[in-house]
Amino acid sequence: MSRRPLVLALALALPFAANATDLLQTYELARAGDPELAVAESNRLYNKEGQAQALGALLPQISGDARLTRSKSKPDGGSWTDSATSRSYGLVASQTLFDWSRIADLRGQRAVSQAADYTLAAANHDLITRTSQAYFGVLVGIESLAAAETNEAASLKQFDYAQKRLDVGLAPITDVHEARAQYDSARASTILARNALDDAYRALTELTGQPISNLMGLPDDFRPELPAERDGEGWVNSALEQNPSLKAQEYTVQSAEFGVSRARAGHYPTLSLSGSYGRDAAWGGSSPIGGSSFDGDSSSIGVTLSVPIFSGGITQSQVRQALASRDIAQDRYEQQKRALVRNTSSAYQALVAGVSEVEARRLAVVSAQSAYDASQVGLEVGTRTVLDVLQNQRTLFQAQLEYANAKYTYLQNRLLLEQAAGTLDINDVQDVNRLLTVNAEERLAPAATSN
Repeated sequence: MSRRPLVLALALALPFAANATDLLQTYELARAGDPELAVAESNRLYNKEGQAQALGALLPQISGDARLTRSKSKPDGGSWTDSATSRSYGLVASQTLFDWSRIADLRGQRAVSQAADYTLAAANHDLITRTSQAYFGVLVGIESLAAAETNEAASLKQFDYAQKRLDVGLAPITDVHEARAQYDSARASTILARNALDDAYRALTELTGQPISNLMGLPDDFRPELPAERDGEGWVNSALEQNPSLKAQEYTVQSAEFGVSRARAGHYPTLSLSGSYGRDAAWGGSSPIGGSSFDGDSSSIGVTLSVPIFSGGITQSQVRQALASRDIAQDRYEQQKRALVRNTSSAYQALVAGVSEVEARRLAVVSAQSAYDASQVGLEVGTRTVLDVLQNQRTLFQAQLEYANAKYTYLQNRLLLEQAAGTLDINDVQDVNRLLTVNAEERLAPAATSN
């Protein structure tokens, strides 16, 4: 599966955006430049060649040879005779009529080839979720940095206010120390948030191969919704039927089954047809047919039946080894199937909880902002202290961080659920991309400087 047609299709489907990069554009870049996906594509090509080689072993085999020989002879006590020269060339052809080991090997390699297709599909699904995770990591970092800068500015404002009140004797020194501690902590939080955002950008660059900035993010009025097409059990059933990683393991089990047949074929006879044609010539020296030269053709055709009788126990050992390999593949399939059921159910429950969590976190920010504003007014009229304002400010800052994480965790869980169900494709990326309607940095920049 070449990446070029998909990249071209994505380019045609992308809306023009000169000032910001959205999730779909980021995925296009990752699709074209991610080394991990390139490795998966090469692995698929590598595994598919096994089928071609197994088929080739069942097709006619033809070889040719040519030989030119010059020889001398010397009897005991005599001298070297004149040299003789001979020349020969010919063709040898053979065709397998029955060899169960090769037939089983071909069937096993076909299963490996089909598993490789599903493995590549799983790698494409994984690229989508890796890209979205890195993309949302940057968006969370942007909102976290904006909240940290706003918190730092507000902390500095409270520190200055407490210092002025101390200077005129209206506040105790403890208020100043508390405000200073809050301000220093806010500065440290800003430094950490800035470093985290820089690392998030680097993670995105590692995925796409080039730097990206000005990402599109969620608007303020974002309201998550639960996919209505199926319930939790429906998602699990879809995963068992369509998850590409599970399908790849299923074909791996089939290949291991044929491996057992191939090993047992060591006990079976083989039948092959062979034929040859050659031309020989000899001249000079002493010739056994009178003297000087010989020139003639030869040909043969025959059927060969080979019956194994005893191989020192090698065949029995190979059968036991193949049975163990098959059992390993079956156990891994069962393990992966059980894990898939659990992960799909967990992903669905996380998505259901995420809908309520995002709304709860949004309301928590609204409430924290109202509490902070009220305490600020109360401080100005003398009904609240600086400590009250600082506490509400910390609460607001934490609520903003948790809201940012909840929003983009919900979007990531939405894609992870589709991935587990085996239905993740470019349409899901487009659906999420339509929700990203604002430039995250431009929207949050005023909030970072308003205080």
